[in-house]
Amino acid sequence: MDLFDKFKIWVSFIFLVSQVGHGFYLPGSYPHKYGVGDTLSVKVNSLTSIETEIPYSYYSLPFCKPQDGVKDSAENLGELLMGDRIENSPYRFKMYTNETQIFLCKTKPLSSDEFEMLKKRIDDMYQVNLILDNLPAIRFTKKDGFVIRWTGYPVGVKVQDLYYVFNHLKLTVLVHKYEEPNVARVMGTGDSAEMIPTVDPGSEVPGYMVVGFEVTPCSFQHKSRSLKDLEKMYLRYPSAIECDPSAVGMSIKEGEPIAFTYDVTFVESDIKWPSRWDAYLKMEGAKVHWFSILNSLMVITFLAGIVLVIFLRTVRRDLTRYEEVDKEAQAQMNEELSGWKLVVGDVFRSPTYPSLLCVMVGNGVQILGMAVVTILFAALGFMSPASRGTLLTGMVILYMFLGIAAGYVSVRLWRTIGCGDKKGWASVSWKAACFFPGIAFLILTTLNFLLWHSNSTGAIPFSLFVILILLWFCISVPLTLVGGYFGAKAPHIEFPVRTNQIPREIPPQKYPSWLLVLGAGTLPFGTLFIELFFIMSSIWMGRVYYVFGFLFVVLILLVVVCAEVSLVLTYMHICVEDYKWWWKSFFASGSVAIYIFFYSVNYLIFDLKSLSGPVSATLYLGYSLFMVLAIMLATGTVGFLSSFWFVHYLFSSVKLD
Repeated sequence: MDLFDKFKIWVSFIFLVSQVGHGFYLPGSYPHKYGVGDTLSVKVNSLTSIETEIPYSYYSLPFCKPQDGVKDSAENLGELLMGDRIENSPYRFKMYTNETQIFLCKTKPLSSDEFEMLKKRIDDMYQVNLILDNLPAIRFTKKDGFVIRWTGYPVGVKVQDLYYVFNHLKLTVLVHKYEEPNVARVMGTGDSAEMIPTVDPGSEVPGYMVVGFEVTPCSFQHKSRSLKDLEKMYLRYPSAIECDPSAVGMSIKEGEPIAFTYDVTFVESDIKWPSRWDAYLKMEGAKVHWFSILNSLMVITFLAGIVLVIFLRTVRRDLTRYEEVDKEAQAQMNEELSGWKLVVGDVFRSPTYPSLLCVMVGNGVQILGMAVVTILFAALGFMSPASRGTLLTGMVILYMFLGIAAGYVSVRLWRTIGCGDKKGWASVSWKAACFFPGIAFLILTTLNFLLWHSNSTGAIPFSLFVILILLWFCISVPLTLVGGYFGAKAPHIEFPVRTNQIPREIPPQKYPSWLLVLGAGTLPFGTLFIELFFIMSSIWMGRVYYVFGFLFVVLILLVVVCAEVSLVLTYMHICVEDYKWWWKSFFASGSVAIYIFFYSVNYLIFDLKSLSGPVSATLYLGYSLFMVLAIMLATGTVGFLSSFWFVHYLFSSVKLD
């Protein structure tokens, strides 16, 4: 294969990656063609609110139910963990067939419990989330000359002392003619003609793809006379329905029913099927987002470069001094100077709680590997917003299989600290398999009891709890033990110098060493605090996060900065004859988690100030604590491994007597 052929292969690969990343495609995902008159069924997701962050089932409120009963749609593990409950709905219409004033149902007279629940959901600003052809319903509103996009629509609104429910929907379905050649080109696969529905060139019946789904909610007071003759679904309402989003008409009262109707209009659009998610991915202030990210990356890279240059020059100078002096000068320098050379007999002394350190480093490798692979796949478009729960499902699966890495690293580090002793490797493997998952299980179980008590769909079902425990002990634990077995068989890392039997006394320090360790987390925090805002907004404000390319760059930069910060702190400690660097190197970069937790509290107070109720605040702080713990283990592992490599390299590169 010549150079030109290799070049063509790389160009083809880059083109394919760019197509995948731009079009947000998943393997096996392709457009669905509907013929004119084909039935379109709308699904409903959980009711959500940024006021409480507690999702509820759509049918927990007195809404119309399908004639054939409520049925759950196919859900993956990630959807269940995120609290999504996708179910069928009574909203049905035919492709490219406009319909108006369609009667859906009239509920039974509202009981006192239903009336109070409706008022509470309206007060908490709960949103109804409709889904058509895997597209969430989107709502456009104008405010101060700007168009604001929302997913879903409110259950109702409170005006003065009355509560009004949105009981009439104007649904707009944007469609685009099915174009087989273009779809085949986008998919870029040789067997696409077999996978994608085809249209007969001689057929006069066009096919259409759904490329948009918009909703305009209205509150309309139906006439009691008109409702008497309507007993079945999908009949036409006899009188005109005026849908004015700025006006309200249907107030809810205890003991009175609610009637629901809808209109549907089909509009042919120029939007291509690969671009149908663009309306959901447009974020307000996008220019500020890109500029802030780039500015943060440049500043942090510049600071890290300065630290790295100064650090390398200092180490090289010390190495040169210690290697070039003769023995007499070296002895004199040992008496007159203090430095890292004086702790040669103690620098590799076993740290306190060595098994805990090994377990935390192993779990950190597991979490970091999961994060890198997940974000990389998401940046390439394999975990698109079109597939709900895929991101979380992928993270869980990757974490389980990376148990091999956790067991291997934990046991090999344990043997290194113990100078090759294999005793206790099984215990270390078990601890690595149960440490972080056990803490996560404890936090999530506590939060789940709160959600169960609130009858929220965010609560993990008991059956899923059993499945997660089985996955933990049947897949993750055995794989971690297998990794530990290989770690016990692998040769341990030998220390370049011997450790004295009597530990050296550490001279008193001017400043507490832990103060420097805690302060070191500010620099890694500076690499991600801007991106952290957008991630928090996507989690708690219902926005779609899609800039995984930038997130991957920020992650790589975070790893580099964590390594550099820990190296500098470790060198500073051994220069003042403080040889207890093991835990300090871990927390020098791991202390970024403290600042992230403070930032989470700040976000709760100032950005989620409308979050109501102690249950909501507890859920927020609990999930934040879970996230902070994972970040501490990942960043601390980076700092520790880089410092361990540096100390080993430093004391093996200089001749010491």
